[in-house]
Amino acid sequence: MSQTVAELMVDILLSAGARHCWGIPGDTLNHFTDALRRQGKIRWVHVRHEEAGAFAAGAEALISETLTLCAGSCGPGSLHFINGLFESHRNGAPVVLIASQILSDTQGTDFPQEVDFLQVYSRCSVYCEEIHSPQQAVQKTRQAVQEALNKRGVAVLVLPADIAGMPAPTGAKALPPIRPRPRVRPADDELQQIAALLNAGKSVAIYGGIGCAGAQDEVKKLAAALQAPIAHSSRAKDFLEPDNPFNVGMIGMMGHESGCYAVSQCDTLLILGSGFAWRQFYPEHATIIQIDLEASHLGRRHPISLGAVGDVRSTVEALLPLITPRQERSFLDHCRERHSKALDGLREHAQPTHSGLIRPQYLTSLIDRHAPADAMFTADGGSPMIWILRYISALPGRRTLASLVHGTMANAMPQAMGLKVAFPERQVIALCGDGGLSMLMGDLLTLVQEKIPLKLVVFNNSALFFVELEQRVEGMLDAFTNLQNPDFGRVAESIGLWGRKVTHCDELEAAVVEWLAQPGPALLDVVVNQELVMPPKVAPEAVRGMALYAAKAVISGHAGDVVKMIENHLAR
Repeated sequence: MSQTVAELMVDILLSAGARHCWGIPGDTLNHFTDALRRQGKIRWVHVRHEEAGAFAAGAEALISETLTLCAGSCGPGSLHFINGLFESHRNGAPVVLIASQILSDTQGTDFPQEVDFLQVYSRCSVYCEEIHSPQQAVQKTRQAVQEALNKRGVAVLVLPADIAGMPAPTGAKALPPIRPRPRVRPADDELQQIAALLNAGKSVAIYGGIGCAGAQDEVKKLAAALQAPIAHSSRAKDFLEPDNPFNVGMIGMMGHESGCYAVSQCDTLLILGSGFAWRQFYPEHATIIQIDLEASHLGRRHPISLGAVGDVRSTVEALLPLITPRQERSFLDHCRERHSKALDGLREHAQPTHSGLIRPQYLTSLIDRHAPADAMFTADGGSPMIWILRYISALPGRRTLASLVHGTMANAMPQAMGLKVAFPERQVIALCGDGGLSMLMGDLLTLVQEKIPLKLVVFNNSALFFVELEQRVEGMLDAFTNLQNPDFGRVAESIGLWGRKVTHCDELEAAVVEWLAQPGPALLDVVVNQELVMPPKVAPEAVRGMALYAAKAVISGHAGDVVKMIENHLAR
């Protein structure tokens, strides 16, 4: 019996490296799910909400660097993937969505559950096409694979139910994808110009972004030649922080004072593979050189002195012989000293308190201490994202993942699911906000049904606290941010996970050790203090905003909130 279109598509996706498909079955998807069942080599992971499946697929694809699939039914089914796929696309994760569609001859008639997926997904994909015939199914599936892998993004195939069940074209077969690995560097004269500017600098700093992944050793060699401190973006934490004697920390609102100082006070700044968006952190009076694979990114955020196209590794390798090694390192030593002081300040806030209150910094530092050296971590948007960046050590082999570009809520738990399915031998830990976890809490059931031994910790402060801080900084009173939470530990137990709630600092370390040692999925609900998240440099407008908030709170009869905020910040 000849293959169906769906069966051939599944074979093509398997040959491209896909091993998991995340989704919820539905009538228009039946031919595709049946093809997966018959083939038996791509695991179907049945989630409870498609958004969670998209987050999971994106995390798996991004960190494992392998093609990962999502699949959903027509109309609202495949529409639910949208936020998770926006996250995946902006991360550069090679994901293919099979968005099944109503029958071909009913389209365009306002038929029940009809959705124009091409309009919806064209803004968050590198490839988005509908399949109109069996012949197109072969061509477009291959093209979707090529685009997702080589452009690093989401590819969407809209598959009408009737076409999925048609016979595949005679003689069509699966072929492995083509994945070229070009090396790109600036032209020789551009390299000479870059080297001349760097050699002329008196206080040179390097700012590295996600483009430095895989080029860590080369960047450190360049820093050694220039005696330059290396500051880095939050997305480059895993690559430029470990074993780096030139590291002076992150820049930006979540960064370190030392990283911001190095970038703002240098006279020559080399930006490698970063499109850092916040202009206020760029130096005002410095020679700025930017290297990026995308020419359109050069000077996009801030005026630069010189820009060139190249991947970081190839560019730095070609640049190194042109650099005159220097011995003067006073700027580097000063930045490193400031970094050491910045880390000491963070450690002061990560100590147990005398009052019994649990500081989220202390909770995160305990997890960091007791987790394996090769553990993988995810964090929800909001304050858990701050704590993962500041208190989880980027050891060689460790990985951290947060929604640093898309900035969504509810990403930590489903992204951690994707990582645990892709890397079953490694410990995977999700740092969840109480607002984030409760948004997609139904997929705790997925952990039990699919036997995914994930570890989740809930930073339970009964508020969308990061939003509260943003409101206060703008001089506003808190509005609509309170959360009435259940005992998440008991909720977890009722579902089938190991669960426990901790409210006192003295109980915390033993609970963390017990939680991490559980063989199956486990959730630790920790009632944490509402901590002020202090940026490395407090802007005057933020001070004015907080003062205005305090005045409004007193006038409106909420002076106790101000007192509590101050007491919480001073709690030890």
